[in-house]
Amino acid sequence: MSGRLQNRVALITGAGGGIGLESSILFAQEGAHVLLVDIKLEAAEKGAALIKERYPNVSAIALKADVGKEEDVKAAVDKAIKEFGRLDVMFNNAGIMHPEDDNALNTEEKIWDLTMQINLKGVWWGCKYAITAMRQNPTDETKGLHAGGSIINTASFVAVRGAATPQLAYTASKGAVLAMTRELAMVHAREGIRINSLCPGPLKTPLLMDFLNTQEKRDRRLVHLPMGRFGEAVELARAALFLASDDSSYVTGTDFLVDGGLSNAYVTALGEPLLPPPASLV
Repeated sequence: MSGRLQNRVALITGAGGGIGLESSILFAQEGAHVLLVDIKLEAAEKGAALIKERYPNVSAIALKADVGKEEDVKAAVDKAIKEFGRLDVMFNNAGIMHPEDDNALNTEEKIWDLTMQINLKGVWWGCKYAITAMRQNPTDETKGLHAGGSIINTASFVAVRGAATPQLAYTASKGAVLAMTRELAMVHAREGIRINSLCPGPLKTPLLMDFLNTQEKRDRRLVHLPMGRFGEAVELARAALFLASDDSSYVTGTDFLVDGGLSNAYVTALGEPLLPPPASLV
């Protein structure tokens, strides 16, 4: 244990699996007390139990919460303050990718609204209550604790590049997360509160694999990946650790792309026919 988060308190939403779970474990390994928040309490409890077994010198608590409800988000932050006295890291990671999310013609309004409720409003509320809490953080040099804190919002590579497989509501929600993160970072920079977006590329997690539920859909993503593979959740957890720790002390308002080079790739979608040039050019 190198202790990059020694004595700090981290709240992670969507902590029952994927990026959230891997980040919870890694943050604990680095010395943080962790509040694992997930709508699936059993999954969060398993993660907390694993942390307690591996790292008995830190605390890990599981909490059920729906980030699509403001009162649940506030209660989660209040729980962190009650249990640990402060909040140093807020990782707004929970989100959905609805299987019925499609293009502008086919996506139903209820799918759009649900996606925005969780992916955008949930992040807004997480920032709102984390900022309120972090403003109260005292500095304790003996423990390596600072005023302020670090907020990490999970966005996506689709916030900067269109998706070959349509998922309009998801893409729009993640683009909004980027814009919101940048503005909040500027507003609160001089309070010692750093706010950054983490933009994963396609990952081998249930969230994406359940959406890319055919080989054809998976191939349409893989053809855009220079590395030729989906990323692993732990690779994003390592990036989140960087943003959470003092290693990124001069980093705020950034769109941190961890996407296997996808956002810089120039390829055509697999199997798509090439359109002829306009008749005026022939």
